[in-house]
Amino acid sequence: MKMSLMYAFIVFAIVMYFTPGPNNIMLLSSGLTYGFRRTIPHIAGITIGFAFMVATVGLGLGTVFLAYPILQTILKYAGAAYLIYLAVAIALSGPAKPGEEKGRGPMTFWGAAMFQWINAKGWVIVIGTLTAYAAIAQFPINIAIQTLISLIVGAVSTVVWALFGSALRPILTSERLVRAFNILMAVLLLASLYPVFTDA
Repeated sequence: MKMSLMYAFIVFAIVMYFTPGPNNIMLLSSGLTYGFRRTIPHIAGITIGFAFMVATVGLGLGTVFLAYPILQTILKYAGAAYLIYLAVAIALSGPAKPGEEKGRGPMTFWGAAMFQWINAKGWVIVIGTLTAYAAIAQFPINIAIQTLISLIVGAVSTVVWALFGSALRPILTSERLVRAFNILMAVLLLASLYPVFTDA
């Protein structure tokens, strides 16, 4: 095992997982709108779903995308369409009221897990993980290490972003402020589409 490369990968993972992206923006908004406890399934879906994505792509699914590039294009634009839908939903959402507890809620575990496959930033992280840091150890141990580190760093970053949103609840007390904040989050979510349409 190349320890220097592993440390470099950990730094890479921390930077990529903690910087703003679709997952973190949605968690921030969900923490504010619904609170931390109700956002836990969303957190778990992102964390486990993304680690699973790293593992499956690393163990061979990536060759399918190399053989059929059209699948990458389909996923890219499906992801863009879904992000637009999520941005609109976030922009229109206000604080959850007691009578709405059963009718509304944050993203589910499975919804968050499946979203990783159409998340443009997620693919950037996966490709960087599996190419730049492939020599961290021999295959398939390298995939196991990368998956474990992704799971740990992902868990910490998602919890932090959701807690940050939840911590804003006592500050953003009026429905108008929550709506304004969610509109800002929706704009940032739309801004995350920039790499999709510029092929960056």
